[in-house]
Amino acid sequence: MKSGIYIHIPFCARKCRYCDFFSYAADESTKLAYIKALVREIEAYGKIIRKSENKVEISTVYIGGGTPSVVPAEYIDEILRAISLAFCNGEKFQGQEITIEMNPATVTQDKLEKYRESCINRISIGMQSANDKELELLGRLHSYDDFVACYEMVRKTGFRNVNIDVMSALPRQTISSYEDTLQKVIDLDPEHISSYSLIIEQGTPFYGLYGENGSKKSELPDEDTERDMYDLTVEKLAEAGYERYEISNYSKAGMYSRHNTSYWKRTPYHGFGAGASSFWGNKRWKNTSDMKKYLQLDPERLEEIRTEVEDITRMDAMSETVFLGLRMTKGISKKEFFEAFNEDIHAVFGKEIEKHVKAGTMIEEGDRLFLSERGIDVSNYVFADFV
Repeated sequence: MKSGIYIHIPFCARKCRYCDFFSYAADESTKLAYIKALVREIEAYGKIIRKSENKVEISTVYIGGGTPSVVPAEYIDEILRAISLAFCNGEKFQGQEITIEMNPATVTQDKLEKYRESCINRISIGMQSANDKELELLGRLHSYDDFVACYEMVRKTGFRNVNIDVMSALPRQTISSYEDTLQKVIDLDPEHISSYSLIIEQGTPFYGLYGENGSKKSELPDEDTERDMYDLTVEKLAEAGYERYEISNYSKAGMYSRHNTSYWKRTPYHGFGAGASSFWGNKRWKNTSDMKKYLQLDPERLEEIRTEVEDITRMDAMSETVFLGLRMTKGISKKEFFEAFNEDIHAVFGKEIEKHVKAGTMIEEGDRLFLSERGIDVSNYVFADFV
């Protein structure tokens, strides 16, 4: 059975003003205690997997956060060694996609070299903007020049699979400044680009300023400008040779994110670390975000750190297959749906499919069902009909 692994490192040098992920600044003793607990969790699952009749083949590892690059590179190596021992019989990783996220302000040449030695082969860098005023407003620690220096170090170290994150619809952002960001990213020639529109989340400093009743809500681009930024992203990246393979993700040929694609295809995965989610068998769960509780993790009582445990019914699985699969521009295969569930997709979702094909938000072409350009624009509306 193929499986992915997600590792959550919840530490940051400083939390960005828009971020609602489970992350915070911590002292070195907390970071070390956390890594030890994380390794205990991985080792415990390794024992469970080895006792199981199902052979698990690890295809991807994704180290996210937070800011994984804020901890010593030796900690990352320790985590990957634990994964190798638990799931790969201690053998060196071969062929797996192993990604680490990083913030330019926390990267050194020494760290990058150690990442390479640890078999990491894919880098995801959070640039967000090429405009220093926009970066400062977001609460980012780096400048654009810092980002470029980091990117050049990554290339110099030999990494040939790099993603860059950018954001649109930022406060005070203009079409011109966003186009400049896009062009500078394109000029750097990464293998992958993720482009996200800013979402103002409750509980963040941004919500008080730019939320529904925020005092500076007027500083956000209006709906038409946000739409123009979206269109500009699609147009410029296509012209530069990037294939849009998912709503917010673009890559050069064959360089899509295997890990993220596995989520949209419902490949099983284990999430390790505080706040990490897992999907295995017919269950989905999330680890506790209570750091004190996580640090006291007992490898013999892993169920005690599980929260939000959900049993996935057959109908749940069919719904997820559709609305997750439709996130990808190639959509879903009717044949693969039948092979997975022994059901014709029209027998289960015929009314919904007919509704959206007639509305022009979905296209049925041969074996495949996928969203139209208009459907992508209102994707949440389409997905809601399949939940």
